[in-house]
Amino acid sequence: MTTLCLVRHGETDWNAIGKLQGREDIPLNDRGRKQAEMVGAFLKNSEFAAIVTSPLLRAKQTAEIVNRYVGSLPFIENSDFIEKDYGEASGMTVPERDSHFPDGKIPGMESFDLIKKRVLRGLSTVKDQFPDQPVLLVAHGGLINVILAVFSNGEIGTGKTKLFNTCISHIETSGDSWKIIDYNCIDHLSAFGKVTSI
Repeated sequence: MTTLCLVRHGETDWNAIGKLQGREDIPLNDRGRKQAEMVGAFLKNSEFAAIVTSPLLRAKQTAEIVNRYVGSLPFIENSDFIEKDYGEASGMTVPERDSHFPDGKIPGMESFDLIKKRVLRGLSTVKDQFPDQPVLLVAHGGLINVILAVFSNGEIGTGKTKLFNTCISHIETSGDSWKIIDYNCIDHLSAFGKVTSI
């Protein structure tokens, strides 16, 4: 059984002001780095075979900070876990997006089906590389929500779940099917005050 601990990256300045960020390479802000330290401290006694991360800076920085706590593990970038492309809505707040594109049709936005295809490919790669082992995956809110939507048959995830920065979710597989163990857990941030879910 392969188990994945999914961690959303820490806060960026764009998260803090509610901007949609897709492929823009926005770094963590001070709060985001503190969140990464907190999730790292929370996971320090967990055992992982490796850390897999999106190639975008905010995910890599989060993964690097967490890796200092969990044992300087093998560090693998996988572009299948890059954030969804929001197309022409990227950089807008949600109200701005809804005002500019009231019909929901956003030029250049990556479709759910395309994200699903690359996510399933990425998960298959991780499972093949680390059979029957726990792996830490640091990625993005939009991307993790697609994973949750796919494996919950749309009950949670895309369009329904607002994921907090550095929230933790777990999925596991035995054979070809994956199941969700928990999602959007933020116990490690309970003493941190307001958390961001954009």
